[in-house]
Amino acid sequence: MSTAIALSSPDSGEALSNYIQQTHRYPILGSEEEYMLAKAWREHGDVRAAQTLVQSHLRLVVKIAAGYRGYGLPLTDLISEGNVGLMVAVKKFEPDRGFRLSTYAMWWIKATIQEYVLRSWSLVKIGTTAAQKKLFFSLGRLKRKLGELGNGDMAPENVGLIARELSVTEDEVVDVNRRISQPVASLNAPASADGGTEIQDLMADDRPSVEETLIERSEARRRSALLQKALDVLNERERTILLARRLSERPLTLEDLSARFGVSRERIRQIEEKAFEKVARQVRALAEAVQGVPGALVPA
Repeated sequence: MSTAIALSSPDSGEALSNYIQQTHRYPILGSEEEYMLAKAWREHGDVRAAQTLVQSHLRLVVKIAAGYRGYGLPLTDLISEGNVGLMVAVKKFEPDRGFRLSTYAMWWIKATIQEYVLRSWSLVKIGTTAAQKKLFFSLGRLKRKLGELGNGDMAPENVGLIARELSVTEDEVVDVNRRISQPVASLNAPASADGGTEIQDLMADDRPSVEETLIERSEARRRSALLQKALDVLNERERTILLARRLSERPLTLEDLSARFGVSRERIRQIEEKAFEKVARQVRALAEAVQGVPGALVPA
């Protein structure tokens, strides 16, 4: 997005208070006005339209950022990161999909703030999977729900309940709880009496190797290429419904698609299931056809 609509980061103290007040001076847009502004930005690159869209949602960023103050990071930084997510959302927003910008932007704002928290809260790797990140951000709420109010280890039965609730292992629950409950030592702190060894020298590097990373990326490209080719077996209606229901960041409801195509919700569900089965068969057929031909479906 053009730097012309970049936002000034709020400072601390009185300046932050003034910034928050300023966000409430920008009017909330009606659906029709929001749609027209989004179209002007998306189709004509109207920077003023994009700036208006961003400004009208700054208060949403403040509200979401305030929910992450419990991680000990400055609210100013959380707001700044959330503003980055908001600008990404405005850039990618597709008004013709039928939902409001605030609904779409909320996910980008939360994602950028959460990534910032994970990067800043500890230099020690906390987790990379969606389930591990959900554990990090949900653990406090679940502990309070179970009456676990202390900073020590949790009762084993509660560890098990949380692990099942979030689809993670009990060891991961214990590990994240200890990291949140106990201060994180600097990685440069001495780990030996003579000071010759630091904590970071004793930590295992569990990052994937270059070879593993390249293999993973190649496999991801291969799967994506297979899917794109498999979608060619669908007609326009089937493709639209399948993409909207199963391959969209914010899936449309059966009712939404029913209104769009003028058929019943049950009919939409049937088309979706049929389209999914057709694509699944085609993916298997394509995979078998290119088996033993390395890179056959991997884009250059």
